[in-house]
Amino acid sequence: MHIEQIRIENFRLLQDCCLDMREKTTLLVGKNNTGKTSFAVLLERFLEKPDHFTYTDFPIPIREKVLGIDDETNIEELAIRLVLRIAYDETDNLAILSEFMLDLDPTRRHTNILFECCIDKKKLLRVLPDDPKERKKFIENNLSGKFLDIKVYAFDDFGHAEETPYYLAHRDQLEEKDRSGVRALLNFQVIHARRNVASSEDAGRGAKPLSAISTRFFRKRDIEADDDDDDDDDDETTGSGGESIEKLRSMLASIDDQLGEQYAQVFGGFLKSSRDFLELGDLKVVSNIQSQSLIETSSQVIYGETDNFLPEHYSGLGYLNILYLLLQIELCRDDFARRNAPLNLLLIEEPEAHTHPQMQYVFADKIHGLTSKIPNLQALLTTHSSHIVSKSNFEDIRYLSRLSPSQPVTIKNFHTDLSVRYQELGADGAALFQFLKQYLTINSAELFFASKAIFIEGTTERILLPLFIEMHDRENVDETAESGLSSQNISVLEVGANARAFAPFLEFIGVRTLVITDIDTTRAVVSEKTGKTSYPACPVAESSHTSNETLKHFLSAPDPKEEKDFSDWHKRLVEGTASSGEGQIELAYQLAEDGYHARSFEDAFLSINLDKVKARKDTLASLKNRDTLDQFSGDDFYSLTTQILGKKSDFAGSVLYLALVEGESWRVPKYIMDGLKWIHKN
Repeated sequence: MHIEQIRIENFRLLQDCCLDMREKTTLLVGKNNTGKTSFAVLLERFLEKPDHFTYTDFPIPIREKVLGIDDETNIEELAIRLVLRIAYDETDNLAILSEFMLDLDPTRRHTNILFECCIDKKKLLRVLPDDPKERKKFIENNLSGKFLDIKVYAFDDFGHAEETPYYLAHRDQLEEKDRSGVRALLNFQVIHARRNVASSEDAGRGAKPLSAISTRFFRKRDIEADDDDDDDDDDETTGSGGESIEKLRSMLASIDDQLGEQYAQVFGGFLKSSRDFLELGDLKVVSNIQSQSLIETSSQVIYGETDNFLPEHYSGLGYLNILYLLLQIELCRDDFARRNAPLNLLLIEEPEAHTHPQMQYVFADKIHGLTSKIPNLQALLTTHSSHIVSKSNFEDIRYLSRLSPSQPVTIKNFHTDLSVRYQELGADGAALFQFLKQYLTINSAELFFASKAIFIEGTTERILLPLFIEMHDRENVDETAESGLSSQNISVLEVGANARAFAPFLEFIGVRTLVITDIDTTRAVVSEKTGKTSYPACPVAESSHTSNETLKHFLSAPDPKEEKDFSDWHKRLVEGTASSGEGQIELAYQLAEDGYHARSFEDAFLSINLDKVKARKDTLASLKNRDTLDQFSGDDFYSLTTQILGKKSDFAGSVLYLALVEGESWRVPKYIMDGLKWIHKN
């Protein structure tokens, strides 16, 4: 038995969303302000705090209708809803779930629970002021609690083909249920992102968070030990923990006896005088050490050797956060085991808070093991961490997307929905999808949270791109006064010639992307011996083809067998007029500049910086045949680059060094600068 789907309607940014749940762990990812926190809040509101809804929980697009409510208003269209679709099979114990099963068909494997927060129209209209301004203010300040009607229903049909949802089209088929039945069926626990951890800066300013939660942990175990004694039952929730608590109680009782004897000697004279003065009976001071208070006030979490330890608040926030998380998970695990509900749902908000990347990696790797120990548990994690995403299974990822501030949020099943898009690519779609899954590294996972992306060809561009971005911002100071390109949320990926593998992925997550690549021109050469055609690299002016698969894909190259069509396309490619017609993705490759058309970044850079390269030839790294530079004349930069350039990354590193340290003002190839201007404005 498990929650298969969660549907949300009319709650903040989540106006109409459906989340496909995994049986174990589901990961909710997305940029800021895409509703991850709202998702967590709504679950908690309906499952734990149903009286906490307010006017601000209604999404902005329907607030006008809320403010204009009258006798004719259909309040069902304005209701905040949460629908749980629950799947089960013949092996499950359906004793509790049967309360929500309305159809006795033995072949049925789903039922649904609807939570609904609806405005009590009659009650609200009785007290609304007539003046529009007062009316608006009243609703904004008072639409909560007594003016909202929160109910729970069961219904059977979820995946019907009607355009109107079943729970709206067939209100008479809904069966209202008591909330106690939901609590018996589903145990929901949440670990919020705002965890009470504090660094050494907060030492001595209130309770220590780890010690405080340790007290909570002990208190739960103490209560469970009491319950175990009362029930005389070997409950697995206590086990050896219950025996340890009994030993602690016994030790404290012994200490109480010893302290009592000492108190009698210390307070004896005072107590005798008090008895005589007040005419009281036997007056004593006794010891009564409470185990919970002792843990809370006289214990602390330390690290290091006992004789040479450091206190809790000396730990880094990352360690505190992880320890806090682990204790919280343990508390939740105890609660799940104690209540033994058929469905358990644990939501963890942003487990990466305060932790460095490596620790995020470790936590992501271990969380599945932690949650797998809890029976019948489904875990929901919301995160902004590319490290956690990169350690997760593709099948677990759900992407919250919001293409613009005026549009509602949608929740996409990353694996299922994206695989369909790759299937549409034809024969090589499966291979490209497999490549994408294997390439889900830390860098590529950043795309889930980026506003924009830049794909680059190789190491040289990766080394020099930060310099080029800085130069772009400097040269376009008027346009970048508010937000330079360097301050935008941009992910840079070195993908070589594999940019086309990301095309459906980029479309799927809606990230505008600049692809900086090489034109990589070739020419067709037919072998006299074999008659076979090869395509060796050549200068642009002599070319008839390109080996760049990214350009062919995004610029819709025709089949090379269609010689005339392909020749026309290649001509447009060289001229820069082979438009992709794709507004979300822009291609930047070498075009003619200063009378020369380069084939790669290196000869493009050399052609516009020749004089400076000559002047710096003894300083620039990885140059060979340096004398060739002095003898060079003409415009065959393609051959010159081949003759003088050694290891490209070393050359790029020295170009960067001379710019940053010695202030050399290199020129940036125009195709790159034009591309940076595009990604900055779009």
